[in-house]
Amino acid sequence: MAKTHRGRGTRELVSSGRGKCPICGRTGIKLFYEVGEGDSKQVVCKTCNATIKNKKA
Repeated sequence: MAKTHRGRGTRELVSSGRGKCPICGRTGIKLFYEVGEGDSKQVVCKTCNATIKNKKA
């Protein structure tokens, strides 16, 4: 994980960037990766981001 997604850069985010992933439904995980097209962007967890990118490839 990049250093911007570890801790120091996340302090200013709401709940330090943690929340519930809209795709997998897990709670208390870091949400940093924007996925979507146009105005319908969602912020998802690392696992869901990788899954979405693998499906596109």
